Amino acid sequence: MGTSRLFRIFVVLGSAFMILLIIIYWDDVGVSHLYLHTPVSPGPKIPHAPPPQRPQTSRTPSFLSDIDAFVNQFLEPGTGEPTDPVPPDTSNQSEKAEERYIPRREWKIHLTPLAAELRERQEQRRRLLQEMCANDSVVFPGKNRSFDDIPNKELDHLIVDDRHGIIYCYVPKVACSNWKRIMIVLSESMLRDGVPQRDPLAIPRDLVHNSSMHFTFNKFWKRYGKFAKHLMKVKLKKYTKFLFVRDPFVRLISAYRNKFELRNEDFYRRFAQVMLRRYGNQPTPPASVDEAFSVGIHPSFSHFIQYLLDPQTEKEMPFNEHWRQVYRLCHPCQIQYDFVGHLETAEEDAEHLLRQLRVDNVVEFPTSHRNLTASSWEADWFSTVPVEARRELYKLYEPDFRLFGYDRPEWILNE
Repeated sequence: MGTSRLFRIFVVLGSAFMILLIIIYWDDVGVSHLYLHTPVSPGPKIPHAPPPQRPQTSRTPSFLSDIDAFVNQFLEPGTGEPTDPVPPDTSNQSEKAEERYIPRREWKIHLTPLAAELRERQEQRRRLLQEMCANDSVVFPGKNRSFDDIPNKELDHLIVDDRHGIIYCYVPKVACSNWKRIMIVLSESMLRDGVPQRDPLAIPRDLVHNSSMHFTFNKFWKRYGKFAKHLMKVKLKKYTKFLFVRDPFVRLISAYRNKFELRNEDFYRRFAQVMLRRYGNQPTPPASVDEAFSVGIHPSFSHFIQYLLDPQTEKEMPFNEHWRQVYRLCHPCQIQYDFVGHLETAEEDAEHLLRQLRVDNVVEFPTSHRNLTASSWEADWFSTVPVEARRELYKLYEPDFRLFGYDRPEWILNE
């Protein structure tokens, strides 16, 4: 009788111990969920309707499904807009919007519709991307790989703003400085006297291009580990994704003017000296950019094109981002962009995009007063480049021309 009673005591104690272990385990899992979620700074407190009751199942809770649920509660696919519908109201909508979203005015209700031609423009650009990615006549490295197959180092141009549900792929020499400024303002990653910076033009240029100011996809691995790729795909599905492009040849001219016609020590040492030695008959070019400019030495535009076409160039290192093709920077056949802006229509596209993101009352796209490279200059710039080299250069950048709707420059290629 004593043995039976002792056995029952051990059973009760064992059961209690197992229950305690289960409680501790689920508490740790809950903590890890919170730790691994993307940090989102607090925005305006908007009342949410209680979530609908779902029938209970025996399915084991999943960390990845929790990530999906976390993002889903904030966003609709591809819009960056809140999922809570705005209740109908016949009173002044602007005043109601102010009342609803104090202290921050993140979501603007517009009283005039967006021009139909702007919506159609975006539809045509998105449709063209889809058609070109499905067209077998457009061939380029990496076109048919999956998003999972893209190396982490090639995801460094995708900037994420979790506050507003935005992903921006920046393309150097396509107004990326100003769009990076806007992303800093929206993400509130820069404070001034303890207050988030609201003026894009007040952000110093050296900070604009400082990688620590931007949370990019290639940083996900360090923060999220093995869940990084899954979380990227969740955000790609739910966030509004955009990029800006320009005529590929004009972009090359702009890159050359900015990096080799101006004094830039870094680009002189890394690239200009190589061009001068290989193609400029300068076996021992000046040691510094100041010395080179003082005697009127710098690589010509023709030298720059030779450098791009030289097979040895990419054997040594990938193209620099300022002249790397857009399809290599932004992966348009793996990422379905919601908005494709062109520098040639920058002001209209910027206004349209900020309005679509519902942040046009928070930030404005800065108007550039700098001397921009014009498309009409192409013939003059390429006059020193042999016709055969121009045709080879077009082949190198043809995917960008066709993906983003830029005409083949016949007047340059057939002279």
